[in-house]
Amino acid sequence: MADESGEKTPSYEQAREELTEVVRRLETGGLTLEQSIELWERGEKLAAVCEEWLQGARVKLAAAMARRSDPSSSHPNDAPF
Repeated sequence: MADESGEKTPSYEQAREELTEVVRRLETGGLTLEQSIELWERGEKLAAVCEEWLQGARVKLAAAMARRSDPSSSHPNDAPF
């Protein structure tokens, strides 16, 4: 998966880990204003990536739960996960 700039979108775990590091660096301080702004912007992008992954997971889970609760649409090999 790639974003508008053609950059490969990180996995949820990669984005979360990098976001944690961005927050740590911002909280530590000692950065110039420009560095802080760049980190903040990167953090915003990473948070959006995490939210996109979570929203996709919610949709998949809802679809699986709907299939599971509707016996008329079940197939023998239709496992919810």
